[in-house]
Amino acid sequence: MKYPWKKLLPRYLILTVFMLLVLLPLWGMFTSAFKTGVEVMAGPFSLPRELSLQNFEQAWRVGRFSVFFKNSVIVATTVVVSSVFLSTLSGYAFGSLPLPGKTWLYPLMLIGYMVPFEAVIIPLYNFMDKLGLTETLWALILPQVGLSISFGTMWMASFFENAPEELTDAAAIDGCSRWQTLWYILFPIAKPAVTTLIVLIFMWTWNEFLLALVMVQNESLRTLPVGLAFFQGKYTANIPLMAAGAIIVALPTILIYILFQRFFIRGMLGGAVKG
Repeated sequence: MKYPWKKLLPRYLILTVFMLLVLLPLWGMFTSAFKTGVEVMAGPFSLPRELSLQNFEQAWRVGRFSVFFKNSVIVATTVVVSSVFLSTLSGYAFGSLPLPGKTWLYPLMLIGYMVPFEAVIIPLYNFMDKLGLTETLWALILPQVGLSISFGTMWMASFFENAPEELTDAAAIDGCSRWQTLWYILFPIAKPAVTTLIVLIFMWTWNEFLLALVMVQNESLRTLPVGLAFFQGKYTANIPLMAAGAIIVALPTILIYILFQRFFIRGMLGGAVKG
């Protein structure tokens, strides 16, 4: 059915207004990262006179972003790999296998996703302190793995529940074990759901602020979001430097989304999570 352009025009105008409201601050931050302080005061949304990476170099050096970036990569990579692997196994168990006690184990698994993280941060700190894990990267990795597995189990279980039964039946007839059925039959067709899970967990882990702020006080163990917060506190008046630092922090998540955009959208639209 074709809609007259007069009926579509108001909708597009409204969408355009909201798009500008979202993009203008991002444009201002992007252009400010290449400007001097005088140019920012002259016009926050105007183009810089020249494209210089001086602000990025200074922010990377003065803000110790090289150390924070390394810590963020270690934490995010470990959390993503561990969470996706364990979520695939638990999702397969809850979604496809006749697991004993599934009716009460599955809601128990989802408690970690339903409880607000802020409500357990103090008991979690005390628990990690008794284990001697505070002031280590493990204090950032282990809680986020547990939180991510709760969501990942729900995500992957929903996919495996809707997987074609003909494939698993054919694999059983051919003599495949359940382990072989998972990795050789079901996992290849689960790539959109797995890729979407990778992107989501990476973004959540990379941008995690509260856990890193509470668990780690040693500056050499801070991640980028916490480092950026302290960096902004020191250089509040230097808008170009803060804008450059913010772009450095946000750039990896943007690149990950661009690289996996096709699979991410396919996983979101492919019914990986029941509506």
